[in-house]
Amino acid sequence: MNNNRLRHIIMAVIASLLLIPSIVMGRESDMDSSASLKSSYIFLEAQNEKSHDRADSYFDLLRYAYELDTTNTAAAFYLGHCMLSMRGGDKARYERGLTLIKKHFDAHPDDFYETTFYSDACMMFGHTEEGLRAIKSLCATNPNKLELQARLAEAYARTGDYTSANATLDTIELHHGQSFQLTSKKINNYVALNDTSGAIGEMHRLLSTAPRNASYNMGMAGVMQQFGKSDSALYYLNVAQEAEPENGYTYLAKAEYYKEIGDTTAYDQQIYHALTSENLEVESKLGVLVSFIREQIQMGDSTQRASELFEVLLSQHPHEADIHQLYSDYLVGNKDYKAAAEQQGYVMDINPTDAQGWHRLMLINMMDNNYPAAIKAAERALEYNPDSVDLYSYIAPAYFQMKEYDKALEIYDKAITMVDSSDVETLSDLMGGVGDVYFEKGDTIKAFETYEKALELNSLNVGVMNNYAYYLSLIERDLDKAERMSALTIKMYPDNATYLDTYAWVLFKMGDNEKALEYIRKAVANDDSPSSDLLEHYGDILERAGDHEGAVTQWKKAFELDPESKTLKAKLNQ
Repeated sequence: MNNNRLRHIIMAVIASLLLIPSIVMGRESDMDSSASLKSSYIFLEAQNEKSHDRADSYFDLLRYAYELDTTNTAAAFYLGHCMLSMRGGDKARYERGLTLIKKHFDAHPDDFYETTFYSDACMMFGHTEEGLRAIKSLCATNPNKLELQARLAEAYARTGDYTSANATLDTIELHHGQSFQLTSKKINNYVALNDTSGAIGEMHRLLSTAPRNASYNMGMAGVMQQFGKSDSALYYLNVAQEAEPENGYTYLAKAEYYKEIGDTTAYDQQIYHALTSENLEVESKLGVLVSFIREQIQMGDSTQRASELFEVLLSQHPHEADIHQLYSDYLVGNKDYKAAAEQQGYVMDINPTDAQGWHRLMLINMMDNNYPAAIKAAERALEYNPDSVDLYSYIAPAYFQMKEYDKALEIYDKAITMVDSSDVETLSDLMGGVGDVYFEKGDTIKAFETYEKALELNSLNVGVMNNYAYYLSLIERDLDKAERMSALTIKMYPDNATYLDTYAWVLFKMGDNEKALEYIRKAVANDDSPSSDLLEHYGDILERAGDHEGAVTQWKKAFELDPESKTLKAKLNQ
């Protein structure tokens, strides 16, 4: 809180108090009364600050009110409340907050809100016995409030007194009747007590009220499985499914059963039925689908079945963006970028204002080398987020890949003007992109000048160092400098295939073919999908090493990836 504002508030309160005729200075009792009155006024002002969402001044005034009169338990409670609510606090502050709240509880144990808060706070911070004491005292004065009985049952369970917890739940059941929720809580307590007959008997009591209820039968199956009675569990799951054959949750429950016993084929079948069920909520289907696909991928042979499931779900829920989004993510994982972009496009049709979604669509199209589509998506994204430098930093490389170098420079220049001068890392990245464009335009002088500026901004920009070194090697200039920069990149990222490839190529140009072969092999080993350039470099290095057959093999692989390459065609023809 502003110190001047706090001082003015305090002075105003003190001035008003001096006008009260009952205060006679110099007598200790009157001084105590004056402090108490001042504390009360400050406390009221604190509440006013809270109503205006001024948290800092609210806290400062509460603290001052309590310092004036430590018997003001209302100030103590809310000051403690603040201490517990603050983020990033240490244990000492939390304990201090609890101590302050306890002062109010000890003075006013019948205050409903304050005592329930104190009990909950004690439970949260590990003082379970004290939390139980607080809620018991409130239940004693409010015996008919069943919500307090529910808190009491929870408090008993938190302290490990599961027998008392169930006795309290029995009291609630006398007034409200049996319910699946109450029974579940009692069963959990029986399980904690390792009381098999108690847990099974409790579930039997509920099931007897509705023997064909699917939820009750699934609950009974869960209890049976908990205690290792698998055959009985399957019996009750079958009853649940027969009673409600369209209930998707019965298939989920049975899928979990088969997963528990290790029957993967039956598990797969039940999951499929659950996901194709009409009455299972979309959120539940999505959660199950994510887990199912992950497990199927780990097992192998999942692509066609997963795709079929997605198609079924989308026929049921064609306008659910989350399903299209999950399908798109799945297809990206399978590197089917074209189909992934199609699904992401449906997402954007449903949610056209989702700027992040347009960003995702742009990236998918770039992975598919569909740069015009990527630019189109980025331009739509900019309609919703016009100040995003990040988007511009993707558009410029797309134009670069399309060989529209002037357009790429225009976008880079616009992005650079938008970046704060203190953000040297982003500026360095953008300047590196500009250097790449200049090199491809054939202006090596500007390219290398720009790289130098980028490294002045961020001397450890490995992307810039890699490209700078590679381009120097292409024109066979300053190879010692290229080697130093490239060596630094693989020192920082020893498993990066691109950086390893550059270093191998620089060594090749320097005539150190033995080391070049060592690093190009590392590059290939660390790249799941080697590029045409990488494989061509590998072939060239093998050729110089005298392995003509190995060189031809790598050139052929490179040519399959880039059949338009004239240099590869010439090498293979020779």
